Amino acid sequence: MLKKRDLHDCHTLYDLMTHPEVFPFVRHKAECYDEFVFITKQTIEAEERGELISRTILDEWGTPIGTINLFDIQDNAGFLGTWLGKPFHGKGYNKPAKDAFFDELFYELNIERIFMRIRKTNIRSLKAAEKLPYILKANEIRKSLYDQINANGEIYDLYEISKDQYMFHMLRSNEQHQESSQLA
Repeated sequence: MLKKRDLHDCHTLYDLMTHPEVFPFVRHKAECYDEFVFITKQTIEAEERGELISRTILDEWGTPIGTINLFDIQDNAGFLGTWLGKPFHGKGYNKPAKDAFFDELFYELNIERIFMRIRKTNIRSLKAAEKLPYILKANEIRKSLYDQINANGEIYDLYEISKDQYMFHMLRSNEQHQESSQLA
C-alpha cells in the first residue's frame, strides 16, 4: 500500500499529478517532468534530514497512484499532504493509505500530532477528512495555528489527529471486531 519515495515512480506520478482535478491541490507543483524529478530528489533528501516523511501510495498491483506526506515537522508534529491520481478517486484508496501512514507515524516514528489544512473549496478532501472518526476540527482549539495558516484570508479549515485519539480509536475498533467475531 505504501513505500518510500524513489525516482523510479516519477513518470507515473507526474502524469497523475498533472490532471486538472488533482494539480491545484498538490503542495509541491511541478510544471514539467524534469522539475518533478528535481522535487522528488529534494523530498528524499529532506526526509533523510528529518524535515518530512513522504510515501508513495500503491494500488493492489504495486502501481504508484499518489503520495502521502508529513511536512513541516516540528516538535513531533507536522502537516499532512495527500493526493491521489484522478482515476483512483472514489475507489477506496484514501482511508487505507492514511491508516497505514498514521500507523507508521504514530507507532514507529514517534509523531504525536498530525495537522491537516484543507482548502475550504476542496469539498472532496473536506468530506474525506470528516469521515475519519479520530479527527478533530481544530479551527477554534488551535486558533493561533488557524490564524497563521490563514494569514492571507480564510482559505483553510484546520484539522488535528492526535496520537492518543488515533490509538484509542484503533484499540476500540479492534475490540469491536473481536466481539463481533466471537458472536458470529
